[in-house]
Amino acid sequence: MYRHMAATATHGGQPTDSDDAMVTLDQVPRWSDGDFRYSYEVEDPNFPNMHYTDPLASSSGADSSGKVSRFPVDHEVNLKIYLWRGNPWNLEVDAVVNSTNENLDEAHCSPGLHAAAGPGLAEECATLGGCRTGMAKVTNAYDLPARRVIHTVGPKYAVKYHTAAENALSHCYRSCLELLIENGLQSIAMGCIYTEAKNYPREPAAHVAIRTVRRFLEKQKDKITGVVFCLTTANDTEIYKRLLPLYFPRDKKEEEIAISKLPADVGDENGETVIDERKIRIKPLPNVKKSTPKPPRASLDVPVGDQGLARRNSSYLESYLDPAFMSIIKDPDQRRKEQWERTARAQNGFNFAKMLGFGDLGGPPLSAAEEYSLHSRYLTKANSLNLAEIAEMKILYRGGVDSEGRPVMVVVGAHFLLRCLDLERFVLYVVKEFEPLIQKPYSIVYFHSAASLQVQPDLGFMRRLQQILGRKSQRNLHAIYILHPTFGLKTAILALQLLVDGMVWKKAVYVDRLLQLFKYVPREQLTIPDFVFQHDLEVNGGKGLIVDPRTKYVYHRP
Repeated sequence: MYRHMAATATHGGQPTDSDDAMVTLDQVPRWSDGDFRYSYEVEDPNFPNMHYTDPLASSSGADSSGKVSRFPVDHEVNLKIYLWRGNPWNLEVDAVVNSTNENLDEAHCSPGLHAAAGPGLAEECATLGGCRTGMAKVTNAYDLPARRVIHTVGPKYAVKYHTAAENALSHCYRSCLELLIENGLQSIAMGCIYTEAKNYPREPAAHVAIRTVRRFLEKQKDKITGVVFCLTTANDTEIYKRLLPLYFPRDKKEEEIAISKLPADVGDENGETVIDERKIRIKPLPNVKKSTPKPPRASLDVPVGDQGLARRNSSYLESYLDPAFMSIIKDPDQRRKEQWERTARAQNGFNFAKMLGFGDLGGPPLSAAEEYSLHSRYLTKANSLNLAEIAEMKILYRGGVDSEGRPVMVVVGAHFLLRCLDLERFVLYVVKEFEPLIQKPYSIVYFHSAASLQVQPDLGFMRRLQQILGRKSQRNLHAIYILHPTFGLKTAILALQLLVDGMVWKKAVYVDRLLQLFKYVPREQLTIPDFVFQHDLEVNGGKGLIVDPRTKYVYHRP
């Protein structure tokens, strides 16, 4: 079925021959070669925040001087890493990895595997009795050039169980590598175990995959000759080219850059996420020396009060309790106390915005961890509810893409009927709809046409909604295109810039005409209500344009 491929038929890790060409490991570009170079000094201005760190983690972008690299240059390990653009099924390696489900059925396996391997693979998978999430099982490769197929089950992703999903995914990669060694094999080709069907974000998953392989090779590099990362999309290829220098630096310059670019949490010695609280709680009780004299017990006739409490020796208690454990007990109270103090200061302060009629902008600012937790709770609740009645109001809906390919969210101000809208359910719907968009740069189109006739939410509501959506949505927002703005709306946005968040609301772009909007977002990418066309004709008088009443397309007058 497969034929050998000429050595000159690969360039930059991309196969250029037909799909049935067999490729040997020597023909796949090594990571240590100079073909893969990613410049961190020059970033694409359209995608300035391509690396999304966990807001719960501490900042890693500080000065790297004096810091020790957690992934130093290791040329011996780097020689074992390969990057291949394409499916692993035509690679002549010892084992290839199949991402599947717990039943190991053909419908949920990696695309093209069973067609390439033949019917014998499905028959053997049916005899294995399934596979648990995070584990792996091995079968023969049948018609593939490889010797074995290692099947593994990736985790489903949910924000609430982020750490569990990370560790399960790390265990998938580690289990595959362990099975490789147990079966006397030395080379392996691995596709992306995380899948869109399981909602796993691409870049965080790539971090887990690469660091797990790095940690495993540090311990077992004598038993493995090659690990091939097989990527089928341009997006995944770009992510791996950008992240591989962080975990497999090829020189001292890449190592120094990695110190500041790596996330705060890069896992333990196996690449798994470390949970300090869990480590503290399973810590054994400190040993108590038998020679330690016990203090005299308080008399039973002394009532419990200040006198009885004074007889207790605090240093004696501290000798039995781990200070780290005591600090974890105190942390929640300390956090609540700080929250109460911030709330009290905000309530006692002079609420200038409320006096001007902009709403209550009081309340304490939220930390990154608090915003992350708040967003997670709302997203979990939104995914568990049926919000069809909010969707039918067409206040908020997905558009196409803008002129530079960013996804667009459309907001119709006139459809926001405050008197008959459950604001809490509306917020849940907003969180649910925005979640897929805010993972990368996006734009918002707001139709303010005839919206001044309806009662609009105040600035306090907008501030709360912004906190719930989180900092990632603010960072990745490219622009807010506002059609038919009024003087009152411009005043409100100025107040938002001054009193709420200047970074986000300075991205507002005022658009007076539909034709002007189409320069930013093409007409075919937007679903526009009929009254918006009518309002545009009334406001602008139809100067220089004609609206097709059937298709609603706008044309210049001849």
